[in-house]
Amino acid sequence: MSSIKTIEVTVERTIPTPPREAFDAWLNPEVTGTPWNMADKLLLNPTVDGCFFWAFKGTPHYGRFTAVDRPERIQHTWMSPNTLGMESTVTVTFKGKGKETLMTLVHSDLPDTDAGRSHEKGWSYFLGTFLERGGVNK
Repeated sequence: MSSIKTIEVTVERTIPTPPREAFDAWLNPEVTGTPWNMADKLLLNPTVDGCFFWAFKGTPHYGRFTAVDRPERIQHTWMSPNTLGMESTVTVTFKGKGKETLMTLVHSDLPDTDAGRSHEKGWSYFLGTFLERGGVNK
């Protein structure tokens, strides 16, 4: 068991589309605002026990999907240099809110370091970009 203190970051956005559309868009690497879209190299199999690998500006990120419950929830492990080699967990939920979706991303088991805390800024960027440019097909 690791003696490194861990933290959790939460980012929420209201997406002006139904949960099913937001869910599908989040897993689509062609949609701007998803981490998959910004990859320099991408391997993506968004099924339970399916793995992903993506590199962004030479930095590798990888993990395994542990839940894919369309259209409510996606969960996967997450490892990168910023997790100090520790496996963390990303859970994304999609809850209907009238004609919109409350999208909540919780990243848990991050090391309590500057690198671990930097995930909040990263996820805020992705969800903001997803809301502004990608997640909604008008």
